[in-house]
Amino acid sequence: MNDPKKKRHRKKDIGEPEENMKTRIRLEYSKKNHIWLAVMLLVALILYINVDIGIGAAAGFVILYYLAKSVTVELDERFPWLWTLILFGAGAAFTAFTVQYVILEPENFSRTSDLMLALNVLCAFAVYLTVQLFTGNPALTCLISHIFLLCVAFINYFVYLFRGNEFTFADIRSVGTGLSVAGNYALQLHDRGVYAIFATVIFVTLVRRCEVRFEHMWHMRLVDVMLGAVAVMLVVVNAYDLNTETWQQKGTYRNGYLLNYALSIRDSFVAAPEGYSAQAVQALEEHYAADVKDRRKTDVEDPVIIVIMNESFADLGVLGELKTNRPLTPFMDSMKENTLKGRALSSVFGAKTPNSEWEYMTGNSMAFLPEGSVVYQQYISDTPTSIVSHLKNIGYTCVAMHPYYETGWSRNQVYPNLGYDEMYFIDHFDQNSVIREYITDQELYSKIIERYEKRGKTEKLFLMGITMQNHGGYTQTYDNFEEKYYKVGRSYTDANQYFSLVHESDVALENLIRYFEEVDEPVEIVFFGDHQPSLNSGFYPILNGKGLSGLTEDELEALYTVPFFIWTNYDTPEETMEITSLNFLSTLTLERAGIELPEYNRFLADMMETVPAINSRGYYSKTAGRYLHVGDAVGEEAEWISKYRILQYNSMFDKKGGSDIFFPYINN
Repeated sequence: MNDPKKKRHRKKDIGEPEENMKTRIRLEYSKKNHIWLAVMLLVALILYINVDIGIGAAAGFVILYYLAKSVTVELDERFPWLWTLILFGAGAAFTAFTVQYVILEPENFSRTSDLMLALNVLCAFAVYLTVQLFTGNPALTCLISHIFLLCVAFINYFVYLFRGNEFTFADIRSVGTGLSVAGNYALQLHDRGVYAIFATVIFVTLVRRCEVRFEHMWHMRLVDVMLGAVAVMLVVVNAYDLNTETWQQKGTYRNGYLLNYALSIRDSFVAAPEGYSAQAVQALEEHYAADVKDRRKTDVEDPVIIVIMNESFADLGVLGELKTNRPLTPFMDSMKENTLKGRALSSVFGAKTPNSEWEYMTGNSMAFLPEGSVVYQQYISDTPTSIVSHLKNIGYTCVAMHPYYETGWSRNQVYPNLGYDEMYFIDHFDQNSVIREYITDQELYSKIIERYEKRGKTEKLFLMGITMQNHGGYTQTYDNFEEKYYKVGRSYTDANQYFSLVHESDVALENLIRYFEEVDEPVEIVFFGDHQPSLNSGFYPILNGKGLSGLTEDELEALYTVPFFIWTNYDTPEETMEITSLNFLSTLTLERAGIELPEYNRFLADMMETVPAINSRGYYSKTAGRYLHVGDAVGEEAEWISKYRILQYNSMFDKKGGSDIFFPYINN
């Protein structure tokens, strides 16, 4: 008995009518299609009720779906590559368009240039070809590739809502942390997302009707690889000098999201900076090995050092005029005696707390790392030099406290390498001391005091506390938290919840300071916010008149500005710093603790005199009197930034030539 499949794919016999080999498209109706029609009617109705979409769009989807389901397509079997290229070309263009449509606001949708759109289509085309290597089935390839890339687009859409930055390759290792707090955010599908889903259902239904088969699979895969290589080369040549963008959807409307994501993969690999060499590092070593200038701000010896990085703590008054019904931070505002206070640049906005933590502890800067990266999960070494390793080397017991999960941002792996002797995470704290769903600042401070009281008689103590109380989002209401503080005039509910949380932080902070005012042992307390919160996008125009787009460099840096102070219960100068950055705070910590600065901190202390602040967005230029991009630096400022970049690369990436003078690790 003849196999019908073999008969179908045989070569055309001599004398066989040509009409048997023609392409045919026709409509066929069946009862099964009516069942599917009913299912899609129900889906469209549910989405219409729950999402603000037009009744015409819902009806149009149902009609087009029914037609697509009723189509029968017979393709001429002599031209499998022709049909494959048509499917992949049309599919890649449809995918690139749909991804852009899902992510971008309407006003930004048309801002992507034709060249960037073409490169995004090539990126999608390369994904299609890659999937085809494994499936060997063009219809299945279209289905898998489109749905996968559309899912990534939706992930980016929701990530952007949470933190104001786009989803990049570096975020893959952060998925666990993101999921652990995702429940505190409201996931709301928008109308464009529904329309994209409608279009995807129709697209998948149609391509499933297009059956293409290859007689020689090895030949297909060879051509597949060659076409993929051409597509990748075209992207590389045309996007060689483009930068990954993650802020304000710039990555999607400037580069196109698929291309921007590809660039983020490229940027995961950090190259040596211009001018980097062993000789350049050696010259800096020789200079600072001979530089023994005393930079201590006090004669006190071995104070207890307590550092508080407060989650999302910020003064939003830096963005514009902000008037609240009552002062939010009256205690911190009143601090003057023995206090250095001011504003500092963070390198992150709305998320990625560990980058701020890393900048403080190491003195390094996110300015020289790819956008979107998380050092703890990408670049941390087994022997990172930091304030922790230095204090450990001079006899301090180093303690880390964070009232959240130890796996968050891989802290359980990173902290031992940094040199912490003790680590306390969520299970070590009173689970009843909660505001909203997070352990309170006060509970963390109580645990710090408890550890202080248990110290040995000669024990020198360093404690790093990372709070969790103020973590976003701020849209839900809670029975255990009364919101008493709010912005006067027009505001948003999430902003008002945030203001009430900031006041709670101020109350807890006062309790901490009051306790250590009364102890006899010298104590230094360092406090800073890790980043500003991510609030409703409609809130920002109220403050700055623009919102989150079209900002000057100075206006942009305001979004990255957080308050800080260094207080001591012993005599230190009362000072105010208009601007610094988190990477310089550990140097200031050591100075006011009366601890001799190691070589790298001496370098940073010198650099601060010329470049007082630097972060991932740019730096403050004293000569220009404003913020500039790092690449726009000239003269002495450019020289300091270049030296800084060289030393940071040496500490992080030069495995064989790392400087033992600048970056010693923990003494055995």
